[in-house]
Amino acid sequence: MNIRMIKAETITAAVKKLFIDCNYYIGKDIMNALTNAENRETSPVGKSVLAQIIENDKIAAKEEIPLCQDTGMAVLFVEYGDKVAVEDGSFDDSVNEGVRQAYRDGYLRKSVVSDPVFDRINTKDNTPAIIHTKIVSGDKIKLTAGGKGFGSENMSAVKMLTPSYGVEGVKRFILDTVRTAGPNPCPPTVVGVGIGGTFERAAQLAKKATFRAIDTHNPDERYAALEDELLCEINKMGFGPAGLGGNTTALGVNIETSPTHIAGMPVAVNICCHAARHASTII
Repeated sequence: MNIRMIKAETITAAVKKLFIDCNYYIGKDIMNALTNAENRETSPVGKSVLAQIIENDKIAAKEEIPLCQDTGMAVLFVEYGDKVAVEDGSFDDSVNEGVRQAYRDGYLRKSVVSDPVFDRINTKDNTPAIIHTKIVSGDKIKLTAGGKGFGSENMSAVKMLTPSYGVEGVKRFILDTVRTAGPNPCPPTVVGVGIGGTFERAAQLAKKATFRAIDTHNPDERYAALEDELLCEINKMGFGPAGLGGNTTALGVNIETSPTHIAGMPVAVNICCHAARHASTII
């Protein structure tokens, strides 16, 4: 079996670029959704807020500066080819060095503390990153990176539903989570939903869902219809842009699913603000 060698510095350079890019340049899917939302928004205040968000994102891209002061915790989803080996270093170290360089050289805010409860001392380089790695067939590495701000992260939730709750129970939990969040996650939001697997798998799926472009749907038409239904119901809540009222509380709802146990139906909701930053590359 032929093994492709990839230098650690190549991975570091790719990760650095991804995190600088996703913090400077909002994705086309989000920009298009914001523009469409501005055209549809019925509240004058909401329309004004959306216009300011769009202007902010354009200025960030033009001047190559962060589009939000919270440049997030570094999260990566990795598809690692089984015919790849890293040369002159380890994969995780290479990724974290890329994050370190991006947040230093890109003038991105460092927001990570070394201990969650007691010390809470800033690591001063935004490491360590959260790395979700899946081994796949092939000789390439696909990196999908995003900076996850915590104003919206703190509004997320997981619930261990049982099958008897059915689809109505799933919808109720998702909508209740968004309603409880209210204006706190800086709407308009992207709502990522993970259903199935185990406790931790559902949460991982919900995070992954926020990385999916919002102009796409779940390939299963039943879940695709559920995405549209939930988005409609969320936008009826009236929180609106920046929580100041209007019919644009969310830009999209993305659902990812996984097989699960016969006795369970875990559901996770990961809320992301309108600065839904993600970028991908293949090495």
